[in-house]
Amino acid sequence: MKVAGLVLAAVLTVATGAQAQDQQTLADIRQELTVLHVEIQRLKREFSTTGAPAPNLSGSSILERVDAIEAELQRLTRQTEQLNQRIQNIVSDGTNRIGDLEFRLCELEPGCEFSGEPTVPLGGEDAAAIVTPPAPDIAEGAGQVELAVGEQADFDEAAQALADGDFRTAADLLAQFDAKYPGSPLAAEANLRRGQALEGLGDTREAARAFLASFTADSEGPVAPEALYELGAALGRLGQVDQACITLGEVGVRFPSSAFVATATEEMASLSCS
Repeated sequence: MKVAGLVLAAVLTVATGAQAQDQQTLADIRQELTVLHVEIQRLKREFSTTGAPAPNLSGSSILERVDAIEAELQRLTRQTEQLNQRIQNIVSDGTNRIGDLEFRLCELEPGCEFSGEPTVPLGGEDAAAIVTPPAPDIAEGAGQVELAVGEQADFDEAAQALADGDFRTAADLLAQFDAKYPGSPLAAEANLRRGQALEGLGDTREAARAFLASFTADSEGPVAPEALYELGAALGRLGQVDQACITLGEVGVRFPSSAFVATATEEMASLSCS
């Protein structure tokens, strides 16, 4: 989710920002993001069914049954309008909060210039009008999602360079991939592998940014646990131990069945996380 990405963006800002930043302000931002995340999770539960529908459409005559159907339709219409208004309110409020947090985070980072452009509505441009279907699971094969011509081949070429240990070529190819195919279904994995290539080059700071971009691109996808672990480990190597421990701890919280939980736990032990 994008909210989860913003939480980690705040963490990464600490890693790259000035040494004299106001920690209380960052704590306030984290608290506001937590509240916003809870509201979004509550909204998501609105789209879960509570049991089999059981409308009362009985009647002894056709006219009575038609009246019952009409009454049921009116009831459902009212509920739909109420839920739609709730969604609109949450999207509007969440978007305003995110815009405010982006501005405040920018103020904390030296040299940051806030663009002033309108914040993308929470959940995307059409979030207030439609419910976006779940993203396809690319772990079961990229053939299940629509890719641009040459997209898979370009990704495979970069992945092969990484596997061969040619970190510079891999990092360059993956950066080109990200620019050439914005919004690609492979974006999360591409950024993850780019971060690993940058780690191989010794550029831990930029690697952390790539891991963050990977997690932000798909915070619930198949590579999200690995991206979150890699981000936490990178923060630890950057000397941001407190933030590293928090991030690594989130691996087990968000993805309790992932194989990276054990890896994250080992990393937390090496950092002496409490």
